[in-house]
Amino acid sequence: MIAPLQVPVIGFMQSPFKEKFGIPRQPNLVDVESYIVMQAPYDDPLAFVGIEEFSHLWLLWQFHHNKPLDGFRPQIRPPRLGGNQKIGVFASRSMYRPAPIGLSVVRFKRIEQVDGQLRVYVSGADLLDGTPIVDIKPYIAYSDAIADAQSGYAREAPVLNQVVWSEIALSQRIQLTENGLGSSQLYQEIEQVLALDPRPAYQDDPERVYGLHFADLNVRFQVKATEIVIVELIAYGSR
Repeated sequence: MIAPLQVPVIGFMQSPFKEKFGIPRQPNLVDVESYIVMQAPYDDPLAFVGIEEFSHLWLLWQFHHNKPLDGFRPQIRPPRLGGNQKIGVFASRSMYRPAPIGLSVVRFKRIEQVDGQLRVYVSGADLLDGTPIVDIKPYIAYSDAIADAQSGYAREAPVLNQVVWSEIALSQRIQLTENGLGSSQLYQEIEQVLALDPRPAYQDDPERVYGLHFADLNVRFQVKATEIVIVELIAYGSR
């Protein structure tokens, strides 16, 4: 019998996604910047010589916040199908798998040394803050991009909703920016995340106010038909 595979954790993702709610269900749906803090001995700059020649990278990572399952479950209910239809786990990208390993292609931005840390900056990652990274590989366009690939039930990109700001949220946005707690990039990222409608498929209450923990903000919003309204911005620690 082959022994269980053991892999090292080479780094940890630092991401504005502080909880699973709100994380895009696929990579590159939002242009959010994040970075990997490499761990010794994998934080050697020599290990990254030549990486700047690649525009995109594959990240292999661990689903570290999964609740343990009671045995193998061969079928799941993907959100893309409304959470009502079952398909095989191997016909999905569900986080509940025999091996809790995720795979994401991201845009490579740069390598930086910051306060003794070697950081790998990327954009488009769909990873929770603190996600363990187990490998980084370059994306090879001529072999990894398959022009005639078929995507089953996920043929089309998700429909984007219009995001609008309430007067209260706009006022809070201005005040937070003046206090150094926000930026135009941050608010653009929030709008991109909300445009995807992060709610579970079975929730459709237009009166409910949802909370999204993004970066250092609690973004409270409502969903009205195809319009998502940001009703309030609260900086964590301000209440």
